[in-house]
Amino acid sequence: MYSIKSSVRVRYAETDQMHGVYNGRYFEYFEVGRAELMRSLGMTYRQFEEAGFYLPLTEAYAKYVRQVQYDDVIEIVAMLKETPKARLQIDYEIYRGPDKMTEGFTVHSFIDVKTGKPVRAPKLFLDLLHGKL
Repeated sequence: MYSIKSSVRVRYAETDQMHGVYNGRYFEYFEVGRAELMRSLGMTYRQFEEAGFYLPLTEAYAKYVRQVQYDDVIEIVAMLKETPKARLQIDYEIYRGPDKMTEGFTVHSFIDVKTGKPVRAPKLFLDLLHGKL
C-alpha cells in the first residue's frame, strides 16, 4: 500500500446552512488527495496528460461518519492499495485530529488522449509506482 497525507482548512464557502461541509465538497477533498498522490509519485496530472493519458472518473463513493465544520483543519489520506491494471482505484480517509470523519474511494479509467479509448495502466505510471506498493 502507498499513501500520502494532505491538510486543508475548511472555508466558510464550503459549508451549508447547518455550518457543516456540504456533502459534495468531500469529493473535492478527495481530489486534493488524488492530485497530491500523483505529485508524490513524481508526476502531476498535467504531466500525465501531456504524456498522452487521461484519468476520467468512473465511480465515486463516500461514507460520512462525522460532519466536518467550518475552520476545521482536516487531513486527507489518499491510498493506493494495489497495482492498477485497466482501472485505478484510490481510497480516501478524512480525519479531524484523531477522528475519522469520512471514507470513500474513486475509480478511474486510463484513457489514451489521441484515441479516446481505454488502455491498460501505462508503463510510465507503473514505473512511478514501482517500489511504492
